Amino acid sequence: MNHILAILVVSVIAAASLSAQDHSTWRDYGGGSDAAQYSSLSQVNRANVKQLEIAWSYSTGDTNKYAFNPVEVDGVLYVLAQNNSIVALDAISGKEIWVHPALPNTKIITNRGINYWQSKDGSDRRLLFASNHFLRAIDARTGKTISSFGKDGAVDLKEGLGRDPKTIALVQATTPGRVFQNLLILGSATNQGYGSAPGDIRAFDVVTGRLVWSFHTIPHPGEFGYETWPKDAWKKIGGANVWGELSLDETRGILYAPTASAKYNFYGGDRLGSNLFADSLLAINALTGERIWHFQMVHHDIWDYDNATAPKLLTVQHEGKAVDVVAQVGKQGFIWVFNRVSGKPLWPIEERPVPSSDMPGETAWPTQPFPSKPPPFARQKFMVDDLSPFLNSDDRARFRDEILTARNEGLFTPPSRRGTIQMPGNNGGANWGGAAVDARNGKLVVVSKDLPCLLQLSPDKAADRYVMNGFGFMTATDGLAAIKPPWTSLTAYDLNEGTIKWSIPLGAVPELAAKGFAQTGTQYPKVGPVITAGGLVFTGTRDRKVRAFDLDSGKLLWEFGVDMALEGIPALYEVAGREYIVFCASAQAGLIAATQSPIHGAYIAFALPAAQKR
Repeated sequence: MNHILAILVVSVIAAASLSAQDHSTWRDYGGGSDAAQYSSLSQVNRANVKQLEIAWSYSTGDTNKYAFNPVEVDGVLYVLAQNNSIVALDAISGKEIWVHPALPNTKIITNRGINYWQSKDGSDRRLLFASNHFLRAIDARTGKTISSFGKDGAVDLKEGLGRDPKTIALVQATTPGRVFQNLLILGSATNQGYGSAPGDIRAFDVVTGRLVWSFHTIPHPGEFGYETWPKDAWKKIGGANVWGELSLDETRGILYAPTASAKYNFYGGDRLGSNLFADSLLAINALTGERIWHFQMVHHDIWDYDNATAPKLLTVQHEGKAVDVVAQVGKQGFIWVFNRVSGKPLWPIEERPVPSSDMPGETAWPTQPFPSKPPPFARQKFMVDDLSPFLNSDDRARFRDEILTARNEGLFTPPSRRGTIQMPGNNGGANWGGAAVDARNGKLVVVSKDLPCLLQLSPDKAADRYVMNGFGFMTATDGLAAIKPPWTSLTAYDLNEGTIKWSIPLGAVPELAAKGFAQTGTQYPKVGPVITAGGLVFTGTRDRKVRAFDLDSGKLLWEFGVDMALEGIPALYEVAGREYIVFCASAQAGLIAATQSPIHGAYIAFALPAAQKR
């Protein structure tokens, strides 16, 4: 699509679009369609956050693992619980209103959040989610299936992808999509291996379930980027999908979609080329699905450097002007900042030469992009001097030998048969839910983990290709990462200047904290921060604590211990003049120390004492 024409189309959309994002409610995953993970509520602030107490809790009723970001609408809180059922709770008391049971044999469900939509007059209110590869709609007031949606209340997500649906094993994300006007826009998860489904981004009518548009992330003949793949790659190559989070600029009608790697993740001999639109940030016309602009963060990805975190929309002061930007955090530890409309980078991005591959049939792309600012939030190398002081002698010797014998030439060292060191790792850096912004002041905070990997390829005996021996995470016999701590960090940026304001370890390993080592950061977090107008950053961690930090300084202002590990993104809302912060506590990681018996998960709501509210 012509770039100037695209901007004109967006301008037309803006004239008829929804109003700017309201951050005083929590009506969508991550707080709103812009994915800011920000609340304009300020009843709880730096001065009184220590007075927070448990207002209510709701047991999930099982020992399943949940990482769900609740949605609150008109005093009703929607959560996932009880064997993957959708549950409506009274947002003040936590009492159950209704339960929509999961279908028998539900193996996969949108389990990180849910989408809410209502008609202009409010007479039609719907919750939209996917399970077992079907998109579904239920009545938000009753929990009953809306049978007029799709076929008997469901739309088959395996259809319409240009492949035989019977050959598709996975095409459903566990992350919700985004609602824009009467559209639900969805990404998808695909398998990690060869022959995965294509990563088409699709928009469905929220009332009928009809497919309205598709964007082919692996281009078809005649589409932009087709020449960056082998001929007819769209028929057989998979991935380049959005399994993570989408963002919307509702005023302009622009969808921002961060894509993942093409599949197979670690060998690309069957997909030579730069592989647009894998590992890209896409700006798409939300009404039509037409591309406005794109930027590819990794050319011909053979490292699984997915973009998983929602693009963050904010306004910054740059060169004396207010600029609306979109910021993308990534697994490599980089932050990429672009003009939201034109796609122009705020600071120069340099294409640098990177190492070549020594694998048969593989051709690594000769250069990769490096942003000049802001500085990275994660460590990007792993040498012998970086080994953890907590390693036993056997683990230390093993990791030392691996570091010295493997290829270890920086972020873009290609996977090899002898082994390749990868840092911060394909499961490191920032991941889903991992960043939040104060869009008014140009501030961004990000949760990141440092988890080095050893990528080692071996021949696939069934075909002329290569696979990796497992995921290769470099962890010791006690499960701790091989690199010295901090293993998880919380880092704050001023994106007006492109600088780091502060960075602190996030959480601790209880066993090490008991020995006096409390600044290690927790292990393997799957948590997201939320910023508030009260000057706070809230987040939970797997060390079974919820915390609030000062946004300006990173100082810990409040922490509270619970019986379970915390997962996902907290939700903030206000009902009847009282502000609530709700965390999802995971059952599987929570054990009663005395008995080592599993306990149920729970949603735990915190608020100021009733007498302290406004």
